[in-house]
Amino acid sequence: MPEEELHAIRIHLDRILAERGMTLTELAAQVGITVVNLSVLKNGRAKAIRFSTLSRICDVLQCQPGDLITHDPTEPSA
Repeated sequence: MPEEELHAIRIHLDRILAERGMTLTELAAQVGITVVNLSVLKNGRAKAIRFSTLSRICDVLQCQPGDLITHDPTEPSA
C-alpha cells in the first residue's frame, strides 16, 4: 500500500477561517487540538478525523461538516 493514498476528499478550512477572520492558532486553542494536527487536516493530509473533533470545529466555526469537507471524485489528490 502506498504511503500517501489517493483520495477525493477536499478540506475547506482555509476558506472558512478567512470568512470568520480566525487564525489556525485561534481555532486550535478553542477546539483543544494542536496546531500541527489541525494543519494536517487543513492541508488534506489527515487520514481520519474523530467525530468529536469535527463536532468541536463545527461548533467553534458555526458551520456544518459539509461546509468543511466535500467529495470531488474528478480530482483525486495525494
